[in-house]
Amino acid sequence: MYLQQLNILNFKNYGQCALQFLPRINLVCGQNGAGKTNLLDAVYYLCFCKSYFSATDAQNIHHGQDFFRLEGRFILNTGQDCTTLVKYGTGRKKEFSLNGTVYDRLSEHIGLLPLVMIAPDDTEIIKNSSEERRKLLDITISQIDKNYLQALILYNKTLQQRNALLKNFAERNYFNAALLETYNEQLAQPAMLIFAKRQQAVQLLLPLVQQFYNQLSGGRETVYCTYQSALEKTGFDTLLKQNLPADRQLQRTTEGIHRDDVDFTINNYPLKKFGSQGQQKSFLIALKLAIFRLIAQSSGKTPIILLDDIFDKLDQQRITQLVQIITGPNFGQVFISDTQQDRMQAIFTRLNIAYQLYSLHNGQPQLIT
Repeated sequence: MYLQQLNILNFKNYGQCALQFLPRINLVCGQNGAGKTNLLDAVYYLCFCKSYFSATDAQNIHHGQDFFRLEGRFILNTGQDCTTLVKYGTGRKKEFSLNGTVYDRLSEHIGLLPLVMIAPDDTEIIKNSSEERRKLLDITISQIDKNYLQALILYNKTLQQRNALLKNFAERNYFNAALLETYNEQLAQPAMLIFAKRQQAVQLLLPLVQQFYNQLSGGRETVYCTYQSALEKTGFDTLLKQNLPADRQLQRTTEGIHRDDVDFTINNYPLKKFGSQGQQKSFLIALKLAIFRLIAQSSGKTPIILLDDIFDKLDQQRITQLVQIITGPNFGQVFISDTQQDRMQAIFTRLNIAYQLYSLHNGQPQLIT
């Protein structure tokens, strides 16, 4: 699967432009602020119905305009082509369509065009709170399992309702155990499905992460990842009952799959504390490549890979290893952005790998080769 053509109108720092892409390697160069990341984000948007970076759609509108429009023509693994189109304007509902048919629910689109992105701030997945790691698992599994995505939507909606009820109990100084139990029961089934799917995904990802990390690092360190959940030792219903006093005091659900985590280690030490910047970035890349492989194996589709400013903090050996991996026979379309055009061209020329290069200046793309 690959993106053949992208049409952009009023998206971030882009006015209007149309770009054609190769099925394999596409390079994007330009100075900071030229629009490299925004271009990759436009590709991401067409696959996930939202920006990778912007919290709201209003932030994606070009300055001085009141709407944006993105259109992409994709060629699927079957050889069929499909066109995705998104339109959003200030004060209007977002409209997302596939081949001219508007989606009733945006969740229906997730997984049709699988994609994996690596961005500079993704190291926060390693460094920050467990929310970032859960989000990564959710995005991964949702692309290959519709039941998981629906269970996640249901769980999050019911969790909000339960939290609102706990807050209402505190504000009105009363408690209704039977009413609370109805929400506990509604949470249980999706929670157990999510727990089982996440646990399985981490187990499947582990050998892939280790394989890719060894390729990138030359086998100098040993990495590991472990899924952590209170449900490994306690049933969901029991867990909620045990934490009811804390829930009532804090007016929120303090335990559940929304509190689970993934632990990353290097040579048996916490990666976020003992890993260097280069080791953390290598692990992140290995993790994302493992996610790519898992999605490909599970769905039969070859995800697009977006690598934003990927060469920063990597030594020459790891850069060479990474390029050799992503240009191998098991990978498909790849987008790579960098500030140094000469560096990128030198790498791919030295390895005798065909590529297409766009140079960006203030949101204006120019095809170099």
